[in-house]
Amino acid sequence: MSYLEFFGTIAGAVAIWLSARAIVWSWPVGIINVVLFFFLFYQVQLYPDMFLQVFFFITNLMGWWRWTHPKTFEEDRKRELRVSYMKRNQLLMIFAVGLVGTIAFGTLAENIHEIFPRLFPKPSAFPYLDSFVTVMSIITTFLMINKKIESWIFWILIDVIATYMYFAKGIKFVGLEYAAFCLIAAFGLWNWTREYRSYTKSPS
Repeated sequence: MSYLEFFGTIAGAVAIWLSARAIVWSWPVGIINVVLFFFLFYQVQLYPDMFLQVFFFITNLMGWWRWTHPKTFEEDRKRELRVSYMKRNQLLMIFAVGLVGTIAFGTLAENIHEIFPRLFPKPSAFPYLDSFVTVMSIITTFLMINKKIESWIFWILIDVIATYMYFAKGIKFVGLEYAAFCLIAAFGLWNWTREYRSYTKSPS
């Protein structure tokens, strides 16, 4: 196990646990995680995952701002962004974009070692599975930024697939982390649903 894998994994675990509890400090801790994982994924030829960390760096900054600067009608009791559900047509759009994005990015990942042989001397591992994780992680991160409850359902699916890939590539500590993420995502789904229901409860 490398230092990148160890410290990146610890930072990621802390960040996702804070997210599940709707604590805003998840975003700055997440920045540490993505910087370390960028270099880790380059080393093990998970190139779509490597590119994903650049996106995560930017969206961690966006999420940090969005959660702490909601509009007045979006505020919760802590004066942070409220959790909410998505509309059905939004869900259908996400499925369509996810499918098209996975095919397009997977095709690129499958051939990237031939297009840029000096940068990527080895073929991409699991180009389509890795691309699905990448594309859906991008989409789901925007749902997280806007505190959509359905984001946790998508994270569970993403984490199951990622767990398999990381174990297969021999970065087992990261694989164990993502297996734990599945459980944390289930907790996040339960906790955010509970918080949403508390908004509609009449004061006693």
